[in-house]
Amino acid sequence: MSDSKYDNHNSFYPVFLTALVAFGQDVPSGPHGCTEGSCYPATGNLLIGRAVNLTASSTCGLDGPEHYCIVSHLQESDKCFKCNSQHRYDPYHHRNSHWIENVIYLMDSNGDHTWWQSVNGEENVSIRLNLEAEFHFTHLIMKFKTFRPAAMIIERSADFGRTWRPYRYFAHNCTKIFPNIPANGLHHINDVICEERYSDIEPSTNGEVIYKVLDPAIHVRDPYSLDIQELLRITNLRINFTKLNTLGDDLLDRRSDVLQKYYYAIYELVVRGSCFCYGHASECAPVPGVNIRESGMIHGRCVCKHNTEGLNCERCRDFHNDLPWRPAEADNPHTCRECNCNSHSNQCHFDMAVYLATGNVSGGVCDDCQHNTMGRNCETCKPFYYKDPLKDIRDPRVCIACDCDPVGSLEGGVCDSHTDPDMGMITGQCRCKVNVKGMRCDDCKEGYYGLSQNDPLGCQPCNCDPRGIIMMGAPCDQISGDCSCKRYVTGRYCNQCLPEYWGLSNDLAGCRPCDCDFGGAMNNRCMMDNGQCDCRRHLIGRQCSEVQPGYFCAPLDYYKYEAEDATGHSPNVKTVHRERTPSHMVTWTGPGFARVKDGAGLVFTIDNIPYAMEYDIMIRYEPEVCVNITSVMLPSSLRCGNLLPTEQLYTVTLPHRNRYIQMPRPFCFEPSNRYVVAIRFQPQKYNSKLLKPLLSPQLVLIPKYTELPGFQGNDAEAEHRQEEMVRYMCLDSFMITPMPALAEMCSKLICSISSIIHDGALPACQCDPQGSLSGECERVGGQCRCKPNVMGRRCDQCAPGTYGFGVNGCTACECHPDGSVSHQCDPVTGQCQCKPGATGRQCSDCQPGQWGFPNCSPCQCNGHTDHCDSRTGECIGCRDYTAGHFCERCVEGFFGNPVLGSGEHCRPCPCPGNPGTDHFNGISCQADHTSNQIICNCQQGYTGSRCDQCAPGYFGNPEQLGGQCRPCQCNDNIDTEDPESCDRSTGQCLKCTHHTVGQSCDQCQHGYYGNALVQDCRRCTCVTAGTIHSACSDGECHCDQQTGACPCRENVSGHNCDQCSPNHWNYGQEQGCEPCGCDPHHALGTHCNMFTGQCHCRSGFGGKQCTECEQFHWGDPRVQCQECNCHPLGSEMAQCDRITGACECREGAAGKRCDECARGYTGDFPKCVQCHPCFQLWDDVVCQIKRDLEHIQFTVEKILESGVTPGADDKRIKELERKLRQVQDLISTEDSDRIHQAEIALTDGRLMGVTRELNATAQDEGALRSQVKHKAPKNTNSFCFLTDQFEKVKRYYRESAKAEEKCNASVSGPSSPVEQSKETRGITENLLDAGKDKLLKAVARNDPCGTTVAGANGSCPDSRCGGAGCRDDQGNRVCGGEGCNGTVSTSLTALKHARNVTDSLNSAHEELQGVAKKVLGYAVNVLVLCFAEEGADPESIEKVALQVLSITLPVNRTALDKMVMEIKDSLANLTNIEGIVNQTTHQVSKAKDLLEKAKDAKSRAEGVKDAANNTKRALDVSKKAINKAAAALKDALNNLNSTRNATTEV
Repeated sequence: MSDSKYDNHNSFYPVFLTALVAFGQDVPSGPHGCTEGSCYPATGNLLIGRAVNLTASSTCGLDGPEHYCIVSHLQESDKCFKCNSQHRYDPYHHRNSHWIENVIYLMDSNGDHTWWQSVNGEENVSIRLNLEAEFHFTHLIMKFKTFRPAAMIIERSADFGRTWRPYRYFAHNCTKIFPNIPANGLHHINDVICEERYSDIEPSTNGEVIYKVLDPAIHVRDPYSLDIQELLRITNLRINFTKLNTLGDDLLDRRSDVLQKYYYAIYELVVRGSCFCYGHASECAPVPGVNIRESGMIHGRCVCKHNTEGLNCERCRDFHNDLPWRPAEADNPHTCRECNCNSHSNQCHFDMAVYLATGNVSGGVCDDCQHNTMGRNCETCKPFYYKDPLKDIRDPRVCIACDCDPVGSLEGGVCDSHTDPDMGMITGQCRCKVNVKGMRCDDCKEGYYGLSQNDPLGCQPCNCDPRGIIMMGAPCDQISGDCSCKRYVTGRYCNQCLPEYWGLSNDLAGCRPCDCDFGGAMNNRCMMDNGQCDCRRHLIGRQCSEVQPGYFCAPLDYYKYEAEDATGHSPNVKTVHRERTPSHMVTWTGPGFARVKDGAGLVFTIDNIPYAMEYDIMIRYEPEVCVNITSVMLPSSLRCGNLLPTEQLYTVTLPHRNRYIQMPRPFCFEPSNRYVVAIRFQPQKYNSKLLKPLLSPQLVLIPKYTELPGFQGNDAEAEHRQEEMVRYMCLDSFMITPMPALAEMCSKLICSISSIIHDGALPACQCDPQGSLSGECERVGGQCRCKPNVMGRRCDQCAPGTYGFGVNGCTACECHPDGSVSHQCDPVTGQCQCKPGATGRQCSDCQPGQWGFPNCSPCQCNGHTDHCDSRTGECIGCRDYTAGHFCERCVEGFFGNPVLGSGEHCRPCPCPGNPGTDHFNGISCQADHTSNQIICNCQQGYTGSRCDQCAPGYFGNPEQLGGQCRPCQCNDNIDTEDPESCDRSTGQCLKCTHHTVGQSCDQCQHGYYGNALVQDCRRCTCVTAGTIHSACSDGECHCDQQTGACPCRENVSGHNCDQCSPNHWNYGQEQGCEPCGCDPHHALGTHCNMFTGQCHCRSGFGGKQCTECEQFHWGDPRVQCQECNCHPLGSEMAQCDRITGACECREGAAGKRCDECARGYTGDFPKCVQCHPCFQLWDDVVCQIKRDLEHIQFTVEKILESGVTPGADDKRIKELERKLRQVQDLISTEDSDRIHQAEIALTDGRLMGVTRELNATAQDEGALRSQVKHKAPKNTNSFCFLTDQFEKVKRYYRESAKAEEKCNASVSGPSSPVEQSKETRGITENLLDAGKDKLLKAVARNDPCGTTVAGANGSCPDSRCGGAGCRDDQGNRVCGGEGCNGTVSTSLTALKHARNVTDSLNSAHEELQGVAKKVLGYAVNVLVLCFAEEGADPESIEKVALQVLSITLPVNRTALDKMVMEIKDSLANLTNIEGIVNQTTHQVSKAKDLLEKAKDAKSRAEGVKDAANNTKRALDVSKKAINKAAAALKDALNNLNSTRNATTEV
């Protein structure tokens, strides 16, 4: 490897740089500079110029001389040396100094190697490079003088050494030394891995370690990503050597003389990198404070372009923050753009949120906006200012103060800053408070009043209820806030109704009258919101016109008194009950009448008067005479004013045609008094012969309702109520018996009257719960709904002709007309009054012993009973064990003939005992007269002629007294017809059916499950492939006897163990199912095929677990999948290797797709024919020659291409010459013999090792033989086995012998490696001799100095142009010059031309600066003269100044002169404002043309290093000077105007 160091080193650069061109990082800028895209500083060795920044933790000889040794070569005699690093290395005085700075250059000025060396035996040593700024680090090369380290680590820091991260680990055994670091190759560009190829013990010197940060083999998608930038960026680099490579002797002996040959020593260290500028600079300058200026040094401060700044161009310049800072790209420089602040600010910053909101167009936000502006671009006016629509946004006076009333406007008088129709903004428009209107926000809106500054809403709402106001436009007074109310509405806010009104609404009047019921409500006031009146007791409804459920209103005839209940009856008064029939109209009340004879009287007691008022007295009656005279006498009353006795006596005539009579005048009754009314009936004298009794039912008190509130007075409502009482005949309805149905209006009026009299509704209906259908009664009268045959208001008594008052009402007496005296019966028992010979409750039965009413006859019962049914004649209560209609047969359990006259009687059946005993098991029996036997009919469970045996399915001891037969407890799982189904004595189940078992047949059989108690045993359906083996036998498996669930194998599920558990497969295996293992990202789910394990893959993925590409594809599915395209004739299968893509070829086919004939075959695919057997013998030789020829061809192509062997400079030529001499020495006869001897010795040593192994094998063979002989007599059975082993040993011995012959052949003979090595050396020598001549010719042909190299070591005195290795008398190198055509001369000529061009550009730059100064002075003078004229008003001066400021000076002198003349002519003609405007407009267009030309010139000058920048700075200075001049002129003009005004006033 030491001989290929420079080849590897130099071949590395082109490959690496080519890989990085795509990144645009480590090559200098292209010809376009930095204008069209990214530009980058050139890379170099970061160690150059930084010797002071390079340190090592261990250096030999720092404290004094130290001895060290090397591993000796065969031709070298010196093995140990001295290290003294007390002084810096000097090629003449301190050659033994080995400081770390020696690694920066490979050789000193004399061409001798220099190196750094650590202390002997010290393993943990580090080298550290500290950089002054951030750099891009690309790769590292280390060339070692001694063994390369057995283990080391390369680390980096990006924060100046505060934190460190590893780049790469190196070790000869990564697994052992760095067990936690992966060593399986690089997969991603930023992987940290351990590498083993640079840590072997060979070579012992000149070994290299090369590390590339970005491996060319790994594709980088985005070279500008943060990961890649972070990977390349460093501020410190550290190399940690952790383990020495030794020969192993240090493990046995740790003496210093042993450790003297083990240390770290480095010839050269190269740290390649560049200044880190993010593509915004093509060169770098020294960092401030770093004064080293060594040639080839890579500096750390970027000379930034693209409007960027910073040590690494890591930010945008001030006021260039309109776009986000980004690293430059190859086709996009990402130039920082200047902010747009509309001339109102010169400061800004970048805001990412703004940038994203604008669609990645602009992100600059202006700071410190002036002229009362604000906003991202200073494009809007500040609060309390608005934009003048007639002025440009860049005008300093574009924002005007708002004119808004602070009392009524928001935020103290803020107006719209600009016009925006989408947002409803009009420039200058005041923003009024919510309840304020007007141009200046000084008026309250309609519906509001009281404009106030302290009110956040400006004005208070009127709060007028819109339902109660008259006018909607102006509901209230804007000063006081009083609302204008409708007719029936009141209150400040018109939100209340007047008394006796409710329901505020949008009606015309606003509110509605309460209309409270005059009787049901306390008054006519109601609740305003819902109109609810104040009701009397037990009255409900909004108007109090409804009666509460369970209560009622008293009718006008509510106070009625029945004659039957009157006192003072004489013998001439008798109560008569009348039965109610559907065919007759009821004209009476109560149960009947009181029949009053002549001269008789009735006395009624009245003590329940509710209200003091006059009542009309009415008598209801049903006459049995034509005319009667009735006298009514009442006691006097003090409170009502009934003082005179004549006022208490009423005498009236009861006409026969009427049913009631009313007293001629009312009588005043009062509450809490007791009144006695005495009525006497006297006949008229002229008709005394025709008198008959009078049926008088009731005395009725009718209230005089006209005296009540609501009927009194002359108001319209009272009169209307009286008219309705008459119109609907409300009072007359109560005079008729029976009373007709009341009209709805009458019911309402009567309820109102009742409510006044009784102060509400009458107490609860009190319906009798037994006699009524419900607890509710009629609204008027309180009549309850009675059950059948029940009467009374409360349904509390039976109607005449009924009895048995109860929950079902009353029952009709139904007295038999033939057997009863009348239709009435006892009201409690219902017993009718019977005629003689009749009996029973209804008097409808014959006497005992008879039947057939009303024609009764004696009962016929064969003498076995005296009673029979009175209607059917069926005998009742047969005696002597008889039964039947006439007691004509025996009862069950007896036999015989009980008919009267037969002479027999009923006898008990012997089955086997008598009926009624515990030993009777029969139902009945009959006598078999033929056999003279008694045949028993047995009960269930018994059998036999005497029922003395248990039937099948039963058990017991029926033959014993008290013995019984009980059912066998087999849960209906036996055949009850089978006598052997269970034991008749014990009841044990013997023959279970329905697949049951057990003593009681209560369990399912083995292999069955279910409920044996309901005959539901079913066969287990377990699948044997999924059920555990212990649960199956003879092909049948048992399951859970209750559920039928089978015992499944692991990861098997299903009721029958017929499927794998979810997410498992491989059904039917001994251990159960296996997990699917589907890839969670590439599979559609976690489940797979139960038998194949194939997961359901997403599109583009395949493999059993979806971790591979889909079928017939290969590659990494996370990166890219490619189609296999295996040839069907050449491949074994269509699927290729999923990792490499290689198809599995058939014999004779080859190629990645198996579409070619394989090596060793001939013909056209697919017709491939195998070659001759000799092909394989020559194939190996040809392949080796091919590889050698390819290497030689590559070297020749490089020589022909450049004329020089790659890397062949002056040092390289000397190195080649030195190695040529070494080769010549090696291939000399003497050295050749020595080499042969060494190789023979090495081979001999190997053969000796083989011989020792053969001897050991022979000894083992002998031992085995002796063991066989010794053990053969003892164990003859093992002879065959030992014989077989012995044959194996013999075979192995023969193979060893063949190996020995091969080893001997490798040492001697024409085909031995030694002879072949000799031939190869001869060929190599010839090639080198021929190559030497070609090399010299190529060097001469491509001589950089323009002449042929005279000699490798000569001084070239005859060569004017010099050459490689040529020096003059003073030892200086001679290469090129005038008249020479080499590359050096051409480079010097190009350098001279470049310097001439630079001088010309500098002269042009100085000339431009002079012209700019002259133009500026001349323009200022002209403007001063012009503005001093009389016609120059301020507006003209301002316009001219703005036009002049907008002019961009060209970089051409002619253009400048022409422009100055045009400005001069234009200013000379300035006489009035209009002329100035016209001329200025014309000049603006010309100025724009000139500006375009100036931009053209500027772009052409962009390539010059500093000229364009200096010119621009000069123009900026000129612009600032003009601005200052304009400002000064403006101030002067203002002062002049002030002076004129003062003069005018004077």
